Amino acid sequence: MSLRIIIGSWANGRKPRFHSRRPLRIPRLFLLEVSAPMTPVGHPASARDPRLDFFRGLALVMIFINHVPGNPLEVFTNRTFGFSDAAEGFVFMSGMAAGLAYPMAFVRLPLWRAVAKCWGRAWTLYSVHLVITMISLAIMMGAAYWFGAEKMWGINNVAPWIEAPVQATIGIATLGHQFGYLNILPMYAALLLMTPAMILVAQRNMWVMLGGSLLLWVVTGETRLNIPAFPNAGGWFFNPFAWQFLFAIGLATGMRLKSGRRLVPNVAWAKWLSLAFLIFVLAWMKIDIVQFYGRAGLSFLRDHGFPFYITSFDKTFLAAPRLLHLLALVYFLSTQTWVLRLSASRWVWPVELMGRFGLACFALGTVLSILGQSIKAALIYDPWIFDMGFVFVGLALQMGFARIKWQLAQKPA
Repeated sequence: MSLRIIIGSWANGRKPRFHSRRPLRIPRLFLLEVSAPMTPVGHPASARDPRLDFFRGLALVMIFINHVPGNPLEVFTNRTFGFSDAAEGFVFMSGMAAGLAYPMAFVRLPLWRAVAKCWGRAWTLYSVHLVITMISLAIMMGAAYWFGAEKMWGINNVAPWIEAPVQATIGIATLGHQFGYLNILPMYAALLLMTPAMILVAQRNMWVMLGGSLLLWVVTGETRLNIPAFPNAGGWFFNPFAWQFLFAIGLATGMRLKSGRRLVPNVAWAKWLSLAFLIFVLAWMKIDIVQFYGRAGLSFLRDHGFPFYITSFDKTFLAAPRLLHLLALVYFLSTQTWVLRLSASRWVWPVELMGRFGLACFALGTVLSILGQSIKAALIYDPWIFDMGFVFVGLALQMGFARIKWQLAQKPA
């Protein structure tokens, strides 16, 4: 079976059947530059590459696991093997999906309609965020009120709502107050509000857009620029002025791939350099002596005037080590032919479906994760078997939900 048939099958919503045991041969032309989930060169723009759905689904799986703290499966998520975690991958792929979906609207439609497509999606994210916030708040309050899970009064940034419900409710509606584990969608919505300006600049000069995005990332770190929180002090946990740089890189990647070109050349030395960096970071995470000298090196840079967003692992401002680790990871994966084979496998189809219906699965997974935390807080004894069971049941529910969504989306014969 040819690659065109395989990819086309996914584009039409059908899972391909493999009738031959011959290995899938992927020409060098199909290797991509900075992320596995991209449309291969030479295929029609409408073809749906399973790698985008697979990696987005995999990110959702790891986000769900990490949002049920203390479960044994956390050690198998990517944050235990490197500086970045699933959030960075999710934002990068969101930018790339935007680069594949929206730029042609700015060519074919009036400007206001093209902008409305981006901002309409931002409104959808805002609406979903408010719904799951209210559901999650009810779950946490119910666990504390009826089942004695008093811990839920003081975690996940719920305490400010208890102390000042009027101000905190205003903050929820204006996104100034975000509960723990429910702060990704506001950042994503803010990035989509920035997307039209990014696209308009990138269509004239891609590198000017990326240069401006890099400059904003630097200015954000230097000035501690952030959207203020309300009613509590501080700013957004996911600072959109910093995270826009990673989103912009994904956006540029998607725009180039839409036209069949590459953003970053696929060269051997870059592949081996990225692999070497990934191995070094893995050693940093797992070997004490490497971590000791690595942190000493960062301290040396900090003592000699380098800013915190270069020498720390700060997540709010997307510090350089996190950013570089994610970019090295996606670049290396994009050069591996086994990634395409894995993504095209029938065994990972449930994960792909989660990625295809990412927003719905993320919303369900977030509510389930808050439910799991609340149940754990109400238990007198918290056995590890409950954690494992809840994670597997929660993932099964999300995969089943994605399957239902897929089935409903099929056109009648």
